[in-house]
Amino acid sequence: MGSYFMAIDAGTGSVRAVLFDTMGNQLFVSQQEWEHREDPRYPGSMDFDWAHNWALASGCVRDVLKKSGINPAEILGISTTSMREGIVLYDKAGNEIWACANVDARAGAEVGELKKLSPSLEAKIYMQSGQTYALGALPRLLWVKNHLPEVYNKTAAINMFNDWLITKLTGAITAEPSNGCTTGIFGLSKRAWLPEIAEKCGLRGDIFPPVTESGSIAGKVSKACAELTGLKEGTPVITGGGDVQFGGVGVGLVSEHQAALFGGSFWQYVYNTASCKMDKNCRVRVNCHAVPGLWQYEAIAFFPGLIMRWYRDAFCQLEKLEGEKQGKDPYYLMDKEAEKIPAGSYGLMCTFSDVMNYIAWRHAAPSFVNFSLDAQKFNRYTFYRAIMENAALVTKGNLELVREVTGSAPTEIIFAGGACKSAVWCQIVADVLGLKVRVPKAKEATALGAAITASFGVGYYSSMKEAADKMVQWDKEYLPNPENQKVYQGLYETWRKVYAQNLTLADEKLTGYMWAAPGL
Repeated sequence: MGSYFMAIDAGTGSVRAVLFDTMGNQLFVSQQEWEHREDPRYPGSMDFDWAHNWALASGCVRDVLKKSGINPAEILGISTTSMREGIVLYDKAGNEIWACANVDARAGAEVGELKKLSPSLEAKIYMQSGQTYALGALPRLLWVKNHLPEVYNKTAAINMFNDWLITKLTGAITAEPSNGCTTGIFGLSKRAWLPEIAEKCGLRGDIFPPVTESGSIAGKVSKACAELTGLKEGTPVITGGGDVQFGGVGVGLVSEHQAALFGGSFWQYVYNTASCKMDKNCRVRVNCHAVPGLWQYEAIAFFPGLIMRWYRDAFCQLEKLEGEKQGKDPYYLMDKEAEKIPAGSYGLMCTFSDVMNYIAWRHAAPSFVNFSLDAQKFNRYTFYRAIMENAALVTKGNLELVREVTGSAPTEIIFAGGACKSAVWCQIVADVLGLKVRVPKAKEATALGAAITASFGVGYYSSMKEAADKMVQWDKEYLPNPENQKVYQGLYETWRKVYAQNLTLADEKLTGYMWAAPGL
């Protein structure tokens, strides 16, 4: 008999079940895409269809068991992870009655209502919770109260999507700190709900379920779930966590003063500390880590992955055609040319995401500046490289922001996600940050984080660190080039000034924001 761990990962665009062995090797995966549909009555809404989506999730579990052919009794433990910020409401019988995904944006008016209620309240909430209204649950709950009073009055409990998966597996309604804290109704220092925050916002304070730390046994697979999925009844289910925090666990980010950069549609810079000190200017997000006793500072860059996809599709059709002929990723072909462009892209800069400013979160209109009509220097590969450099420059700004708040910084950085597949981008990140960059092998780092947590939760490993040391495998390292580092230091200072000017243009409504938080 073998020994295995299962992760169930509910992302924004899909749900997957992943089977790992005890050394962290991914063995089998089953994935289903899902959508969060807008209710036409409520612009910006993104409803979460819990019945259909549980059918997809349970189907993934059945499919992995079928593909693997293992005896379900060989699964030592299961843990769950999910997108953050998405919430589920339950009635007193434990049935789901309302849910929205993390991309839900229906509560803009409620953000205005909260700011009108008390202009200083958001900053006060941040100082306890590390969160603002931009991504939190408070405006969404107020929206339910205003628009669906019958649902609001029936609500007996709230939790997050990783908790919801545990509810479906075990029947228990619980919560945990790493995702619960993203609601903005959660105290970071004590890692517990703060009902008084809800009450200050005119909301109920009696809907918050028990909190258990990631790595604790939340319950066992119920008879009903076993019959539906093929799992063995009584299999331990381990308290899960938010996707970024579990992504951190899945790349070995389990100790104080470690940092990681997750390069996907958004880029998240996260930094571990053993205490939580808030930023007096409310600029950076502070979360509970999934590792008990640790917190994370999180600074987010908007859309680097989406911008790169836009640029590829809009301007690099030749590389897409050539990639099809050669059986290569068009990004690989673009990288080969971008590598020939010198560091700094001949002075070309672009403005997309700004350094994080959580309390007044907005981004200038997208732009490219400081290029000349020289087709040899300023071709599509120069612009492509400039986009790469821009993402790294934003990350440098976010690292400096977190350093300012915490008084410390990492000595190396872990780079994971789709962007780290590009050796050129990895080297640019190393050169801009002046740090060694380590790239893990894991392609499903978030799911691996859940497996690591499950292995600790059932006692297979004695700590999260031991489990991560055994289960995380490494691919490559990149060291900074001192000459390029000097170029980027000068470019960074110039870019910050250029960005500030472009943001002023948007603030004065001469250009449009790339994105702005609700209520701004």
